[in-house]
Amino acid sequence: MLKVYRMRVLALDSTGRAGSVALVEGGRVVREMEGDGSRTHGERLPGELAALGAPFSSVDLFAVASGPGSFTGLRIGIATMQGLALVGKRPVVGVSALEALAQMASRRLEPGSLVACWIDAHRGEVFSALYRIADAPLFTPERLTELEGAAVASPERTLAEWSGRQIRAAAFTGDGAARYQQALAVGSGAGALIAPEPLAGAIGCMAAVSAARGLAVEPGAVHALYVRRPDAELHRDRTVVS
Repeated sequence: MLKVYRMRVLALDSTGRAGSVALVEGGRVVREMEGDGSRTHGERLPGELAALGAPFSSVDLFAVASGPGSFTGLRIGIATMQGLALVGKRPVVGVSALEALAQMASRRLEPGSLVACWIDAHRGEVFSALYRIADAPLFTPERLTELEGAAVASPERTLAEWSGRQIRAAAFTGDGAARYQQALAVGSGAGALIAPEPLAGAIGCMAAVSAARGLAVEPGAVHALYVRRPDAELHRDRTVVS
């Protein structure tokens, strides 16, 4: 089994328009770059990954955000890393973007704090999850205790469904939290708003920990965490009902 301190990880986040790429070595981010949101992921991903300066043949592990996020971005991102891993005969780790957000935010929080992660799902909704920070090493699974799993709903409904939680002093993070600050101020009295940062580095570090524990998988075993059903399915259901 590869050890974290020796592992070279190529990581990708394509859950949002810009996304990011990163190179992680020995559990440390050595380079991270945000993507060019003015171009599609399909147009720019190969070039952005190559710009990290690590030959694909030198990579021990490929890591990718498994969702939730843009359907198209997720499909392209996962397929890209699956293809590179397949050619290089390397394993892959899929990482929740919500967990990566929580890990990044936890650097500024004390153990026991709550962190709410909101990703803009558009259509007036957010992808959400709620975690409690534990006194455990950064980027390990033990760092987070999931209190509310991944879901999608309007900001108001999300807060209403979390009403039994002590979220009044929770920290919120993610582009969804930034977009719906007004709803947070009215609905929860949120304790802090932590600006989201690029996620690829965190995804790479989390993947290295998973791989060191024997949790990396074959490329074909990585699946997207969509949370929301595809538009085609929703349209089909509406058509059947009508």
